[in-house]
Amino acid sequence: MNSTYKTGFNWKVIVVSFIPFLGLSACNDDFLDTVPQTAIEESEAFSTEGKILAQVNNLYRQLQNPTLYGGRYIVFNEQRADEFGQNDGNAAAGSAVWNQSVASTNDFANNVWSAAYTAINSANILLSALEDTDVITEETKAFYMAEAKYVRALSYLCLVQTYARPYTYDPDGLGVPLRLSPIRTSGHNNLARSTVAEVYDQILQDLDEAETELPESYPTALLNTSRAHKATAIALKSRVYLLQGDYPNVVSESSKLVPSTMPYQYVTSTITHELETDIATVFGGSYTGPEAIFSIPFINSTTETPPTQSSLAFNYLGQPIIFMAAAGIASDPALNSPEDSRSLLVTTNANNQKVLTKFSITVAPFRDYVPVIRYAEIMLNYAEAAANTGDLTLGAQLLQAVRNRANPSHVFADAAVNTTDALLNTIWKERRIELVGEGHRLGDLQRRGLTLPAKVGAIGTAPAVNPGASNYIWPIPSGESATNNLIVENP
Repeated sequence: MNSTYKTGFNWKVIVVSFIPFLGLSACNDDFLDTVPQTAIEESEAFSTEGKILAQVNNLYRQLQNPTLYGGRYIVFNEQRADEFGQNDGNAAAGSAVWNQSVASTNDFANNVWSAAYTAINSANILLSALEDTDVITEETKAFYMAEAKYVRALSYLCLVQTYARPYTYDPDGLGVPLRLSPIRTSGHNNLARSTVAEVYDQILQDLDEAETELPESYPTALLNTSRAHKATAIALKSRVYLLQGDYPNVVSESSKLVPSTMPYQYVTSTITHELETDIATVFGGSYTGPEAIFSIPFINSTTETPPTQSSLAFNYLGQPIIFMAAAGIASDPALNSPEDSRSLLVTTNANNQKVLTKFSITVAPFRDYVPVIRYAEIMLNYAEAAANTGDLTLGAQLLQAVRNRANPSHVFADAAVNTTDALLNTIWKERRIELVGEGHRLGDLQRRGLTLPAKVGAIGTAPAVNPGASNYIWPIPSGESATNNLIVENP
């Protein structure tokens, strides 16, 4: 895979790519012939069952882009928040991202935008092509289309969180262009920005429809981890509603996956999602346990090795480009006590910096899976929503379960959980401990309307950024402004 997304390709052809982890046992010769990546006319791209599956595979390959969920987008979110200091002052290491000084001409701002919209267009092309096809069964068509809607929803969530102000700040403010029809030729770039609320509405519509049609599970644990299934759509809805501050709907969606009493398990006849017994297992090399609701895998060392500077392990541990800030959650007792197993996911390097070891494959090829959604997040989403809707008992119980997985003997003091404000503060801290390095901290600050705190790194001090500041979000990329006459810059 290229280290950066290349803009300017021929919309008249459809890129067909094969990702081995998505292959099904019924593959035919046409499907196998798509290895390595090739470009074929659209009229041929959907002519067989295997070629259609190749287009579904391509959706996940788009998410695997190194500047998107292949790694760098997660790192960008952590660089913009407050848990990490920056060691490397080079532009290629994201120094401007950490310094809160990303310009519209910044390569990263342009590449994230391009990668997300490429994934969206791939989804739109697939949805359009499947409308009238009789090459596959109606059942298969329905769940392929559901996968496309999931990929489109996840990609739009990335865009609206990055380039638009939070929903809780101004739902009627400028969002991003909603491109819901396929672009097959040049000259169709002009499209105005929809509102933030309209983008969120589309995300939720896609996820509601995906939930209905996605399969409950796949034949293997690897596919259940790397391919959208019913629980994946539900879990992402839980996150979306939390970002909107819509707590009743967070409860509604989360409760589909997390029972209100122990044991906290999502169990069907074919799949189980729950907390791993030991958090080290989540990051220990198998990556496909019941806690993984959706992850980006790296299987093939030839075609799927993330570029060095995009890999999570290189950024957090190998170089490291960013280290855990002393003033951040790294100082919390939970990450400094052997009684809490999460402390084993933090170490001190030769420069006396605390570094995150969740992603530990530090020798190329860097193929740690990228966790996009895991069960612990959904439990904490549910706990926060329960607290906000008056069910302090349930909120505290869900919080306690997450903590006790890491420290079975820990009991939260009454004062930490017996009022709404106290419980919410404890849940928010637990999110910082449990999810550190997984790209959630920025969204948690922004959805609550909080200032991005000032921070200190080896390259200096990054300023605090208040919610009304222009650099609270990324600017509309220069590449979009140059080709879309209807785009409006952020105020």
